[in-house]
Amino acid sequence: MDILLLNPNTSDGMTVRMLSVAQSHAAPGTTILSRTAPRGVPYISTQAEALVGGAIALEMLAAETASYDAVIMAAFGDPGVGALREMLHVPVVGMAEAAMLTACMLGRRFAIVTFAAALTPWFRECVEHNGLTGRLSAIRCLAESFISINDVQSEKEEALVALTNQVVADTETDVVILAGAPLSGLAERVKHRIPVPVVDGIAAAVKQAEAVASLHLCKASAGSFRRPGGKPSQGLEPGVARWLGGAIVPPPTKDHPETD
Repeated sequence: MDILLLNPNTSDGMTVRMLSVAQSHAAPGTTILSRTAPRGVPYISTQAEALVGGAIALEMLAAETASYDAVIMAAFGDPGVGALREMLHVPVVGMAEAAMLTACMLGRRFAIVTFAAALTPWFRECVEHNGLTGRLSAIRCLAESFISINDVQSEKEEALVALTNQVVADTETDVVILAGAPLSGLAERVKHRIPVPVVDGIAAAVKQAEAVASLHLCKASAGSFRRPGGKPSQGLEPGVARWLGGAIVPPPTKDHPETD
């Protein structure tokens, strides 16, 4: 199958890192392709930035001509995932949602550890949105600043491991999520230094995207993620305007062509 990893941040270095992690966890026969946002911010850390990133992701996919079996929203907070599920006819997997659901399969309560304090309110709202507040033991972040977003995991590895172990010691935590696209791949490197399972969001998203896509389930025609009816619009990107107008649908998958 073909899975698209969509980075709504503008950092190409971050995309390269996440693509490498995704490819290392993909099953034989799975191809991971990637796209980086052409505009926006280097990394999303606030609700306003997430709103911008989600809109840009919608534009990017509306302009795509290739077909995919699943799409991964590669930002921990899943900007625009709900909108993409409305419009696309293939599964859309959020990095944060995948990490949290995987954590719930590994233990009763999970903690989220990240690298910047600005991320905490957004991540907490993401937990609430997914109905998992009762499973969350803590959200912890580093207090000190970092030099480079592309190098933050190597720069802060020791501090992140120490913070993670402190959270495990201080709370009823069964699983830890190292959260944020810039931390992709760190869990694999440090898991032997932490006494509970450590989840990587991209690794979890790849395996869940493969699993859901392999079920070949139909596109919802009722409920929250049904495709809405068409309506006119003004001043939007052409692909988005066509989607909202209902004139065309996103490209069908290779194995499941769209039918009227």
